Amino acid sequence: MAKKEQRVVVALVCTVCKRQNYVTNRNKINTPEKLALNKFCRRCRKVTAHKETGKLD
Repeated sequence: MAKKEQRVVVALVCTVCKRQNYVTNRNKINTPEKLALNKFCRRCRKVTAHKETGKLD
């Protein structure tokens, strides 16, 4: 029997300009909290905090 899907696809949104820049996946069993990573934002042209959102545009 196959187990329920553990990895979910999430989008990362810049906290400064609110633009969705990255799409990634995470294991919801190992990391139950939302992701927050420092990534490069092309609109801001600098490294900013990006937070997870479930909505993919």
